[in-house]
Amino acid sequence: MKIDGACHCGAIKYEAEIDPDRVGICHCKDCQTLTGTAFRITVGANEADLRFTSGTPKIYVKTGSSGAKRAQGFCGDCGSPLFATSVGDGPKVYGLRVGTIRQRDELRPTRQVWRRSALPWVPDFDELETHDGQG
Repeated sequence: MKIDGACHCGAIKYEAEIDPDRVGICHCKDCQTLTGTAFRITVGANEADLRFTSGTPKIYVKTGSSGAKRAQGFCGDCGSPLFATSVGDGPKVYGLRVGTIRQRDELRPTRQVWRRSALPWVPDFDELETHDGQG
């Protein structure tokens, strides 16, 4: 599925080809903190299938509890989180933030990870494939 998206202020815009069946919810504590809310919803895009059409995201590299480093892309003007991806060499998959995708109303989560970190008031999303950890 072809999608396009932008940060809140419109300084950074992108286009991508994604698989709409790969939308997921992450309940990990890092995602809670980085979004300022209960969970994050993403969809993967291979590096070759993603193109920034305007602007350049700023990058923050975080280190997870596993020691793995993840580059967090965001708008330096409005602060909108845009994606996360691996750090270093090799092919990359970008976890695009569904809230920045113009076609977000067509994207429904199919799985959830780090469910054990979910806040107690978050619904179970029983119909989704569920993993207590990474998945």
